[in-house]
Amino acid sequence: MLQEKDRIDVKIARVHRLATESAIKAFVDVNINDSLLIKGFRIVEGPRGFFVTMPQEKGKNDRWYNTVHCLSTDIKNLVVDSVLKAYREQQEQN
Repeated sequence: MLQEKDRIDVKIARVHRLATESAIKAFVDVNINDSLLIKGFRIVEGPRGFFVTMPQEKGKNDRWYNTVHCLSTDIKNLVVDSVLKAYREQQEQN
């Protein structure tokens, strides 16, 4: 569990919704502590609802690899929850 001294400030810098029938519904950029901008989170609609994937890059072998890895479950949950919340809030506004 995160301590107060370990507080991470997660802000959503951009939500770019896609107007297609694709399973990918949006790309999201996340600002961490006003110090680090991570681009390319994806919101995907799957059979059990929406989920967030980490930014990825295609390798020379045509496989996709995550370029960002959360080393803490608490941090991962914080980022994923923030991304989904921003997406839902934007959906409600439109």
